[in-house]
Amino acid sequence: MEFEGKTEKEAIDKAVEALGLERDEFDVEILENNKPGLFHKGNVKIRVHINAQNEEPEDLPMEEEGEVEADDAPAESSVEMETSQRLEPEGDFEIKLLNFVEDLIEKMDYPGSAYVCYRNENKIRIMIESEHSGILIGKKGKNLDAIQLLVNVYAGKLMEEPKRIIIDVEKYRERRESNLVKLALRTAEQVRRTKRSKLLEPMNPFERRIIHTALNDMEDIATKSDGEGLLKQVRVIYRPVE
Repeated sequence: MEFEGKTEKEAIDKAVEALGLERDEFDVEILENNKPGLFHKGNVKIRVHINAQNEEPEDLPMEEEGEVEADDAPAESSVEMETSQRLEPEGDFEIKLLNFVEDLIEKMDYPGSAYVCYRNENKIRIMIESEHSGILIGKKGKNLDAIQLLVNVYAGKLMEEPKRIIIDVEKYRERRESNLVKLALRTAEQVRRTKRSKLLEPMNPFERRIIHTALNDMEDIATKSDGEGLLKQVRVIYRPVE
């Protein structure tokens, strides 16, 4: 949501009034900042990003820990910090994956190059370099998710039990993962303090897995996914320790 004013403060005040929020409940991105001149007035245009972690806790009863779907199950006990160095492809499988990614974005008319930047026994991360990175990422990463889905379907045709393939552009997923971990930890503290469960925004399986993994080692905090379809909400639950 965007707001305008003669000054940054005026634009922010309009946002506060229109949204009914406190100033610390949203972040401000300055889109335009035209200083006043001899023949024109000053103008500031801002975009408001609402902080999901600052919403009031829902009035929900405490719940027992639920089952977590297979696609959400944590792969490790804590979130793994990965490097993003350029690696030489190993074997025909990785070479075919890289060729597939480059052919795919070429057919989308947004050409670029792809390389392996991380691998372990469970997954491979592929980085795309392109002048069209913003379009390849898409709104909230939707285009990137679609590309990743196609690549994983292709990988499944190459191997019966392929590794999980992560597709990234300009380290978008790295930044997203970092923000999700911070959100998970802040939400856990809020749930621990209020002893009330908290629903997070709808997320895809990749994002939900990060939340589950980030909180997996907390004895007094449990997580489960609510909803149907690809996008589900993670519920963070207080679990008293006996």
